[in-house]
Formats: sequence, structure tokens, C-alpha cells
Amino acid sequence: MRKLIAVAGLGAGLTYFFDPDNGARRRAQARDRFLAFFRRRGRELGGVANSVQAEAYGLVQKAKHRTEQPKPDPDDATLAQKVESEIFRDAHVPKGQINVNAEHGVVILRGEVGQPQLIEELEQKTRRVRGVKGVENLLHVTGTEAPMHQAH
Repeated sequence: MRKLIAVAGLGAGLTYFFDPDNGARRRAQARDRFLAFFRRRGRELGGVANSVQAEAYGLVQKAKHRTEQPKPDPDDATLAQKVESEIFRDAHVPKGQINVNAEHGVVILRGEVGQPQLIEELEQKTRRVRGVKGVENLLHVTGTEAPMHQAH
């Protein structure tokens, strides 16, 4: 029975592909679909290969650059700007009442603040900025006398 079904299927296939009216078109269509199938698979494999290659390249670069290269300390103007960016992030810090300067890596904070704990908080934030060698804190609470310039 199986042989009969197989022979009938083969005969139907041959009739389909070698039909005098439409056989040539059907053969060309089958050939085009067959080749297109392999072209698509080739492109998909190429995309996978590119992904694997890119991932491997990224891992190699991570291995090469495991530690960050040391950066030179910023100049005084840049250091002052970095400190301002850090300490003025919080909305409760009175931006217009605090002056930030830097001289040879030492940051000088001047001005008035509303709460005494803010003085220490701003000094600690300033010390955490990369490149700060020291902090001269001349901040004072509103209504009190400003501290005098300290020698460093």
C-alpha cells in the first residue's frame, strides 16, 4: 500500500512539474523558492555571525580596558565648576548665596546658608569631588558673622 501511495505521489509530482502548459513556470517558481530559502538562511546566519563577532570584540575590549586610565587633575576653573555641579544639585541649597573658587586644587566655599548642618554637608560633598586637594570652608549661617580667611 505504501509503495502505491509513493508511486502515485511521484506521478502527481512529475505531472505537476512537466505539464506542457504550466510545467516550465512551475519549475522556475520551485527553483526560485528553493534558492530564496537558502539565501534567507544565509543572511540570517550572517547576522548571527556578525552578532557573535561584535560580542566577542566587546569582551576583548572590556578585558583590555579593565581599569580606567588615571586622569590628570582638572585645572582650578574646571574644578570649581565640578564642585558647583555637585553641591548645587539639591534644590534646598541656596545657589545665589554661595560662591565657589579653587586655587591650586584647594576649594574655597564662601557665603550664607539657612541651616548649620548644611555647612558640613556642603563641605563633605566638596571633598568627594575628584581633584579636590583641600577645602577652605568660609560658609556661615545667615545672621552670624562670616569666618575669616584661613591660611593653608
